[in-house]
Amino acid sequence: MQIQKSNTTRFSDRVADYVRYRPTYPVEMIDRLEKEVGLNSQFVIADIGSGTGFSSQRFIEADAIVYGVEPNKEMRQASEVFFQGAKNFKALEGTAEQTNLATQSIDLIFCGQAYHWFDFEKAQVEFNRILKPTGVIVLAWNERSRLDPLQQEYEQLMRDLIPEYSQVTHRNIDLEDIRAFLAPRIMQTEMLYNQQIFDLEELKGRLKSSSYAPKEGDANYEQVMEAIATLFAKYQEDGKVIFRYDTLLYIGKGAL
Repeated sequence: MQIQKSNTTRFSDRVADYVRYRPTYPVEMIDRLEKEVGLNSQFVIADIGSGTGFSSQRFIEADAIVYGVEPNKEMRQASEVFFQGAKNFKALEGTAEQTNLATQSIDLIFCGQAYHWFDFEKAQVEFNRILKPTGVIVLAWNERSRLDPLQQEYEQLMRDLIPEYSQVTHRNIDLEDIRAFLAPRIMQTEMLYNQQIFDLEELKGRLKSSSYAPKEGDANYEQVMEAIATLFAKYQEDGKVIFRYDTLLYIGKGAL
């Protein structure tokens, strides 16, 4: 797959939009992990590809100790601002393939959207190194609802107007790829509901936070923004649209 930007720098010029417009994870995720893997405040968590801190937020709120491993300087700095004053968060420069964490030091590895940029073979070796023998891997992302009419048209819009989208969308990764990555742990899947509510400018901002979105001045920027405005007009109620997600959890557990 040919990708124009380095995976570690492709969001550098989109940090502000990322912070403002990307979804967090539902609070119910912590309840589910408490039930399924015994998550508690004694857990040491490695959030791999922690970005601006959204993926660490729920664990910080649950009083767990979190190491946010992030290769992108601008995003790592944004996470330090986001969690300023939080004693249970530390941002580290590192990658999924080289986390710079100690061997067998981690109870739970969490990976959000960044999972889709990993070198899977090397990351799997590194994860097995840093996890405790009873450690757990949790992969999670907010996938736009496939059943929602707005999201169906939004998806088609991107496929039609943004050439890079079909190359980098995380929908290209199938269940067997994830199962193989988590092996030999047993994979368990969970799904939670999530949503954002946007006015037109916020909907445009949500798109612009994506690495594949055209930037102002690009040849197809105006065409894409006009299409977004048309889509918004079709589905808006009282000047707002509901952007619906299914939050998918893939939990790998079982002592090695």
